[in-house]
Amino acid sequence: MIGLKRGTVELLPHQPLWEDVAAKTIILLKSLLNDVAIDIQHVGSTSIQNVCAKPIIDIAVGVKTLDSIKPYIELLGKNGIIFRKEAVKGQLLFVIGDFEKEFFTHHIHVVKWNSVDWNNYINFRDYLNAFPEYAKEYEDLKKSLALEFANNRGNYTAGKHELIDKIKNLKAAATFVPNE
Repeated sequence: MIGLKRGTVELLPHQPLWEDVAAKTIILLKSLLNDVAIDIQHVGSTSIQNVCAKPIIDIAVGVKTLDSIKPYIELLGKNGIIFRKEAVKGQLLFVIGDFEKEFFTHHIHVVKWNSVDWNNYINFRDYLNAFPEYAKEYEDLKKSLALEFANNRGNYTAGKHELIDKIKNLKAAATFVPNE
């Protein structure tokens, strides 16, 4: 299963289907965006092995500048990839889904390639795939928050920030090499 009603939280065990759907979405995005997308990656919890996740595929699209994607908004829309908003400063959010039912299957985050946001998406995914003990800690927190905030995705997401920051700092410390 892929997709959730807007604002709700439901976690499913990791599904191999998620990788297949993400790969097909990446191929579509590459065909539509040509050279505007420097890199496109499957990110978020559906990209982390053995971790439960909301069944919404998160894709990060790295671009040289956010303005470079703007001429493609109409083309993306004609292909079912709808521009929503600048979700957070420096990130444009596109979604795929059934808008009448407010049921969404994909979140596509357009960010400046090699920026802090881009690197956070990639490093978080890679770190949790490399260190199952932290992936388990993250999954346990997600399960607890999902029980408490099944109908409030904002609070669910906010509840993950402290642990996400901790994991990002662990990743940064693991790659830090002091000047000799």
